[in-house]
Amino acid sequence: MKKIQTLNKISSKGLDLFSRDTYEIASEFSNPDAVVLRSFKMHDMEFGSNLRAIARAGAGTNNIPTERCSGEGIVVFNTPGANANAVKEAVLAGMFLASRDIVGGINWVQSIKDKGSEVAKLVEKEKSKFGGVELKGKKLGIVGLGAIGAMVANNALDLGMEVVGYDPYISVEAAWELSSKIQKATGLETLLSDVDYLSIHIPLLPSTKESFNGEKFAMMKDGIKILNFARGGLVNNDDLKSALKSGKVSSYVTDFPDESVLGVDGVIPIPHLGASTEESEENCAVMAVNQVKDFMETGNIVNSVNFPNAVLPMIISKNRVTIANQNIPNMISSITTLLANHNINILDMLNKSRGDLAYTIIDIDKEMQENTINELKAIEGVIMVRVI
Repeated sequence: MKKIQTLNKISSKGLDLFSRDTYEIASEFSNPDAVVLRSFKMHDMEFGSNLRAIARAGAGTNNIPTERCSGEGIVVFNTPGANANAVKEAVLAGMFLASRDIVGGINWVQSIKDKGSEVAKLVEKEKSKFGGVELKGKKLGIVGLGAIGAMVANNALDLGMEVVGYDPYISVEAAWELSSKIQKATGLETLLSDVDYLSIHIPLLPSTKESFNGEKFAMMKDGIKILNFARGGLVNNDDLKSALKSGKVSSYVTDFPDESVLGVDGVIPIPHLGASTEESEENCAVMAVNQVKDFMETGNIVNSVNFPNAVLPMIISKNRVTIANQNIPNMISSITTLLANHNINILDMLNKSRGDLAYTIIDIDKEMQENTINELKAIEGVIMVRVI
């Protein structure tokens, strides 16, 4: 039985995909084979020797010590795109909130609850204080055209907006999802200087931290409205507050508020609700579980954040070995020579690399003996050997 540990509440729609004949699921295991989680912080956890996979039911993996996992041959999965529709809808809601002072209007109406029969007249008298602008005809700039950014772009077109996007690393898959009516910015500076709304959809990395700062704000049109449903650390909050005070930025909607922006005029703080829908949690759980199952049962890797994608159909042989190793010269020849010395024939093989790591799937013609496994583990640079 494979032990699957859950560190957060995971949708039963996903967990039910684990066959109870093969998998045992619990929140308390001393040495699980795999972990499925959402936001639980794992940095201080000790890993047992059996742990081979961690699946985050969501996109971000900042709560997982990915570098340590890589060094121990633990594959870290995430679920890109599973919550994209939920976040997209939250972004669209943020655009409406930034355009019309709906939040201020609601708060004001609540404040006159003791006015009795005067309420209706007061509403008509004061409503002009909470007016705004329409989205139709405005220009939206989107930085990052992954699953979420592409959805936002396409739906903004449906709202009658003009949309321009910037993503120098856009994938072929993402490009296929984009409407042909979306304009391509020649550079980030060009986009920032020409849009009425800006929606940020890039990952938080050392290279992107506080990318949106005083220098970038200075490039923008006066009165721009900014939406950040990606990560709070992408924006320099001190520079943002200065831009809000000067009127350079008229509204900032963030799904990642911290103390420094609370109570600041022009900031609409949302408590990280982007992916908080029943459907999103179910979609993420289903994707995470399927990825763990595929890895545990076939060794295939899909949507890993630290190892390369590697998929080899398991149709030639039921005897399969997978090897994680440092991406160094002569590794494949060392592995194949060792197998040949043990009179093991290779029926099919796949090798993929990603940065400093490599992953190999090998189908062989016979069951591998324990001494051969140990010799594979002893090859310099090998991190993990697993027999399926």
